[in-house]
Amino acid sequence: MRCACEDGPVSPPHSNIVAGWREWVSLPDLGVPWMKAKLDTGARSSALHAFDIEEVVRDGEDCVRFRVQPWQRSSDDAVEAELPVHDRRRVRSSSGHIEERVVVLMDVELVGRAVTAEVTLSRRDEMGFRMLIGREALRGAYVVDPGRSYLGGRPKKRERRKNRGR
Repeated sequence: MRCACEDGPVSPPHSNIVAGWREWVSLPDLGVPWMKAKLDTGARSSALHAFDIEEVVRDGEDCVRFRVQPWQRSSDDAVEAELPVHDRRRVRSSSGHIEERVVVLMDVELVGRAVTAEVTLSRRDEMGFRMLIGREALRGAYVVDPGRSYLGGRPKKRERRKNRGR
C-alpha cells in the first residue's frame, strides 16, 4: 500500500465495495425487490419509512408489525411485515428531535452484497428517501463515493414498476 501523500489518496481495502451516495437496495426479508436508499455516513443507524407500526407478542417474543411503501411519492406495492424487536433506541432525527424507535434486524442487499443491518422504523413521509443506510451497516463492507450514484446499477423501469397500476 502506498502513502496518501504519494500521487493521491490511498486505495480502499480490497474487500470494500464502492457505493454511491444513493443506491437501489433490496430488502429480501420483506419481499421488497427494489427501493431507493440514501447512504449516510453521518447517521449511525439505518432507518426505514414504516407506517401502521404495531408492537405485538408472538409466541412470547416481542415483535413489530408494520407496512412499508417502497416507492417515493406512491402507496403502490405496499408490503406488510412482522419482525422480532431487536432493540429500542432514542434517536435524534435530522431535525433535532429525539424519539424512541423500534429497531429490527434485516438483510439489505446493496451493490451486490447482503449485509444484516439494525434498522429503526419511523415515518419518513417528508424525507427524500424511504430508506437511509447508516454507517454501522456500511462499516467494513463499503466505501461511499459522495460524487457518484447507483453504482450497483438500476433496475429496469418495468421491474421497478411491475406491480403498479393494479
